[in-house]
Amino acid sequence: MSGSGRTGWRRAVALALAGAVWGAVAVVLVLAVFAYDLPDVNRAFRPTRAPSVVVLAADGTELARLGEIWGRPIPLHEMAPELALAVVATEDRRFFQHFGLDLAGLARAALANLRAGRAVQGGSTITQQLAKNLFLTPERTLKRKIQEAMLAFWLERRFDKEEILTVYLNRVYLGAGAYGVDAAAKRYFDAGASELSLYQSALLAGLLKAPSRFNPLASPERAHARAIQVLENMAALGFVTSDEVRALAQSERPVRARAPAPGAAAKPAARYLAEWVIEQLSDFVAVGDRDLRVETTVDARLQGAAEAAVARAFKEKIPGGPEQAALVALSPSGAVKALVGGRDFGQSQFNRATQARRQPGSVFKPVVYLAALEAGLSPAARFVDGPFSIAGYSPRNYEGTYAGEVGLPEAVARSINTVAVQVAVSAGLGRVVEMARRLGLGEEFEAEASLALGTAEVTLLDLAQAYAVLANGGRRAWPYAIERITDTEGRVIWRRQGEGAERLADEAQVRTLVRWLAGAIEHGTGRQAKLDREAAGKTGTTQNFRDAWFLGFTADLVAGVWMGNDDASAMKNVTGGGAPARLWRDFMLEAHKGLPPRALF
Repeated sequence: MSGSGRTGWRRAVALALAGAVWGAVAVVLVLAVFAYDLPDVNRAFRPTRAPSVVVLAADGTELARLGEIWGRPIPLHEMAPELALAVVATEDRRFFQHFGLDLAGLARAALANLRAGRAVQGGSTITQQLAKNLFLTPERTLKRKIQEAMLAFWLERRFDKEEILTVYLNRVYLGAGAYGVDAAAKRYFDAGASELSLYQSALLAGLLKAPSRFNPLASPERAHARAIQVLENMAALGFVTSDEVRALAQSERPVRARAPAPGAAAKPAARYLAEWVIEQLSDFVAVGDRDLRVETTVDARLQGAAEAAVARAFKEKIPGGPEQAALVALSPSGAVKALVGGRDFGQSQFNRATQARRQPGSVFKPVVYLAALEAGLSPAARFVDGPFSIAGYSPRNYEGTYAGEVGLPEAVARSINTVAVQVAVSAGLGRVVEMARRLGLGEEFEAEASLALGTAEVTLLDLAQAYAVLANGGRRAWPYAIERITDTEGRVIWRRQGEGAERLADEAQVRTLVRWLAGAIEHGTGRQAKLDREAAGKTGTTQNFRDAWFLGFTADLVAGVWMGNDDASAMKNVTGGGAPARLWRDFMLEAHKGLPPRALF
């Protein structure tokens, strides 16, 4: 090799070594930046208990106290053996092989998310989930993800797999206020974690993906389907046989709601509200083993008025149903003031205000008219109310009659179906879907003509949110209930920060629509909801009288009512302008006692 060649080779080696050194320094510095405020990891395996949570109204009134029924931390060998296998098969099938991060799982999730154009899969391991639950806040930042990975590495080096799985199963949230598998076993099956059957173990493992969605007390059919999916995951790994899965799918039945275990509720009537608040806690704080006090936006007087109004609505049996009702009240900015999820929490914990997805019928029509006004529809436009078809779809009016040429105020007040569909088509069905998404009603509605008559399923809380946007003149109104979370010493753990209300719709167009909705109460289908002050609202009735709705608002309060049957069976001529409108009026009259009348705008 020539002298110049050797010189060049040495220079290349020197540069490579220098680059490696400086690269290592850079990695150390980056890790130091992300590690400087890591929590005390030595507390990970200290004995703990499930926290007690007190839910308070805005005035400090205790609405509910939850925590006394929760279970004790137990070692893995005392749990039903199928439980750990079900969790591993569903949450982290390479748990016993990886070092804290599952690189194959991360790659698979990244590819699936890239193909879908959104986050549809996650790649977090059980160790990562434990690191986040034990030490970190739920915020989704790069720093937190790196810290989560660092803590996962530490956990894997410091503890063996059995210890990690033990702590995970004793700390994880499993819905209905239960933290840890022993608590969940008692809550759902009135049994200890050591007594769980294979099916019950699979059901608990299925809750980890979405504790509220797969809660067997609230959604037994959905929870059952998820349990079978977990069993199929176990079969794929050889933990059980396909024959066992088929046998359980045929023999097991969905868990039915039991009366709640004792130990909660200073005010039992507020349990639907309190459970809904509790389910959101992990979105704001790492609950861990701390006792918490949750201060909410709820008005204790209005909560009592809502409960009483729902009870009075069923004092005399309504011929032909309904069997259930729900009520939500919000401030125009979105603060939850009252929430009733059903007639009796003791009989059924299913929250019909936040969990039941039903067709809204004509209470969806304001979305159509607002989209049309935004598209340039003149408020003075007139349409012919008469038979017509579009792409094979032929809308009909509820009464089966037609009024001929009508203006938009009359079409809204009388809830004329044929005009609503014509307006939706003229505005563009895609624009209607976009308006629904903007108002918080859904992400995946189909752009079809029947959407104008409320065929896409929504929750009562979703609808109340959309009507709050109308009540406040067109600004965003995300529903929220939690104002502040503190520990028992009064130290603030989380506090709601003020945020700007994004404008979603033109104020002048919203005012035009609100005037039309006021006409629905004054002389239209919502006459039985008339108050002693200005109000605007809309009735809704779905096909075969399966659902009956009334949504409306004053300058001070937004409220929504749903009435129907849990099994979606038909009622006998129960419309939104009847029992729901009267229930809404009953509540709103009580809610506005002592408040001077105010104009809507």
